[in-house]
Amino acid sequence: MSGSLGRAAAAAATALLRWGRGVGGGLRGPGVRAAGSGGSGSSEHLDALVKKDKVVVFLKGTPEQPQCGFSNAVVQILRLHGVRDYAAYNVLDDPQLRQAPSWPSSEQNHQMVALSQEARHLGIKDYSNWPTIPQVYLNGEFVGGCDILLQMHQNGDLVEELKKLGIRSALLDEAKDQDSK
Repeated sequence: MSGSLGRAAAAAATALLRWGRGVGGGLRGPGVRAAGSGGSGSSEHLDALVKKDKVVVFLKGTPEQPQCGFSNAVVQILRLHGVRDYAAYNVLDDPQLRQAPSWPSSEQNHQMVALSQEARHLGIKDYSNWPTIPQVYLNGEFVGGCDILLQMHQNGDLVEELKKLGIRSALLDEAKDQDSK
């Protein structure tokens, strides 16, 4: 990572450590879609959601009004990189999207054993086998949560992953501007 890009990433990471609810205001970038899941909770439905856009985020709240610090951090990281065109699914609006219903009783469990994985409701946590929200998908592939995205941001991997999607990170332009001064 170049010196300027490293300094820009470090400054951004420091700003992200001051997360707090609503930091950064409610600015909606062009192309950010707060999308409803509108589906059945099947594996096929979740496949379609994560593959519909190059960048997909399942978060608590919306990009304009994240409802937890980790969701806010993911939104801020994407904003720092200039990612404007992504789908955002608010798991608080759709509890079934967040996770399958609570664990069944042992009697219900015996009845469910006969059901295939596809026949049961599938929440995004089950789908990704990741226990927390937010969740980030790039080009249909699960990347991780806030901690992983922050790490990718800090070490420059996010710039490279975005490049593979045809998205130029705004941090490259910022680093270029700093180098020319």
